[in-house]
Amino acid sequence: MVQKPSYLASLKKESVVQSVINRLTEGMRRGELKPGDKIPTEPELADSLGVARSSIREAIKILTYLGVLESKRHEGTFVCSGFEESMIDPMVYGIILNQDSFDNLMELREMTEAGLLRLAIKHHDKEEVAELEQRLREMEATLGGTDEEAIKAFFEADDRFHDTISEMGKNAMADKINKVVRTLTYAVRYETVSSMIKQGKGRKLFEAHTVLLDAIKQGNEENLSEKVRETYFETELMERRC
Repeated sequence: MVQKPSYLASLKKESVVQSVINRLTEGMRRGELKPGDKIPTEPELADSLGVARSSIREAIKILTYLGVLESKRHEGTFVCSGFEESMIDPMVYGIILNQDSFDNLMELREMTEAGLLRLAIKHHDKEEVAELEQRLREMEATLGGTDEEAIKAFFEADDRFHDTISEMGKNAMADKINKVVRTLTYAVRYETVSSMIKQGKGRKLFEAHTVLLDAIKQGNEENLSEKVRETYFETELMERRC
């Protein structure tokens, strides 16, 4: 008798839809369902797991929305072959709709940027360090003016600098999350750059970024969160608001 994969064992009495989701994702984690594999049909899953077809249908709908599964007309439902950007969408909607989430968003920003910095330290090569140094020179070249054109130029150079660090981490999902977080923090980041430059502190802002480059070049993983947070200049921003 052929033994059934573990993800097809009968479910216990708990949240049925979540249990189906858990079982299918566990099958993927164990390698019983691989990228590109066709999953059993709704009737087959319902029979194997001992649940109603409606629960199977809802679980598949959720996993499809999250970008884990994909349905092909007249063919069936398959495990996605790679990371899909739609996996991040529910998180984005949750952040946008939660009006009390700003502090959480800023914490996520710090965690994401510190984590990417750590990945960049581990995975970078000499060519990427040279590219990051170029990004820093581009940032420095914008210093001097205090008008909106100068502020915009510095902000765009700042963005390219952080995008380069993100790419150096060589983690597509982390890179996507970083882009989402930076999109959602656009206003506060622009306000920080604007405030610092108008106060004549553009070089101080620039130098805080050189610390990040030095950490990568020296392979120094100590106090990364603090180094990232120091580029936010929250105190100066609060003083300007007051």
